[in-house]
Amino acid sequence: MVAVVLAVGFATTNGFLDAANSVAALVATRAATPLQAIVLASVFNLLGPLLLGAAVANTIGGIVSVTPSASDRVIGGGLASAVVWNLVAWRRGLPSSSGQALVGGLVGAALAEGGIHAVNWGGFHGGHPVGVFGTVISLAVSPPLGALCALLVIRGLRRLARRATRRWQTPTGGGQWAMSAALAFSHGANDAQKSVGVIAALLLASGRIPTLAAPAWVKLLCAVALTAGTALGGWPIIRTVGRGIYRIQRIEGLASTSASAAVIFGASLLGAPTSTSQVVASSVVGVGGGRWRWHHVHWQVVRQMGLAWLITMPITGALAASIYELWAWLA
Repeated sequence: MVAVVLAVGFATTNGFLDAANSVAALVATRAATPLQAIVLASVFNLLGPLLLGAAVANTIGGIVSVTPSASDRVIGGGLASAVVWNLVAWRRGLPSSSGQALVGGLVGAALAEGGIHAVNWGGFHGGHPVGVFGTVISLAVSPPLGALCALLVIRGLRRLARRATRRWQTPTGGGQWAMSAALAFSHGANDAQKSVGVIAALLLASGRIPTLAAPAWVKLLCAVALTAGTALGGWPIIRTVGRGIYRIQRIEGLASTSASAAVIFGASLLGAPTSTSQVVASSVVGVGGGRWRWHHVHWQVVRQMGLAWLITMPITGALAASIYELWAWLA
């Protein structure tokens, strides 16, 4: 199915954007070489979706409700739109949200197919996000939460390191390795599951599986695609996050990755889709604030990120609706 191929393509472009963030601080502070960082991210990105569960996949897979005959066009249109947006953001080195792009694309295509009743608007159920509103709220809350956590962590680390000597550099570098691995694992569990969710929805609509529980081969396929994207195209985002927002040092890189890993891991357990790019980028801003260096933050980059947050869903929604109509006309 074309839509399945597009889902794999989405996971790959997600790797371009989001997965690179798990090692951005590690590379920018020279705690690891680029090759070491990519190997680390690849291993733990692969483990995340295989070991942590499918809560995020279930959330994403339940966003639209369309007839089986239209599922390929709706989900395929949403994925194609998200892939296009991801590539544009990647070329510009902008930490945009793949999750937002996917949700906007799915909603736009579903509205074109069946109107407002084709979308599960949702909210929260039992503390877990459901449908569009639950997903959007999760995506909106996670960046400021990442900034706040990073601010608190950097202040705590600075107190511990107040009397430290140069010997502090070695454990700080080791901590960065550990937290970067945790962040890559959390990212794999959250972002790869987005592609898993849409493929599961396609398989369910075609009658190949009885529920949204995806087969193991789907998880492995999406994890590999995400990992390939990280290895092939993450450098523009690494430069933006590691140096373009705020020039971080090792202890600041440790604070940023620790806070981001905690936020994304918790969200993955709740089934709350997040944007690793935006959580990590926000945590870097929080680090600057935690060191009372707000004037060192490159606010022009932050404003570009904020603008991307506002326009991603409307643009991908409109593009997906157009792709759906073209797909339906060609069929």
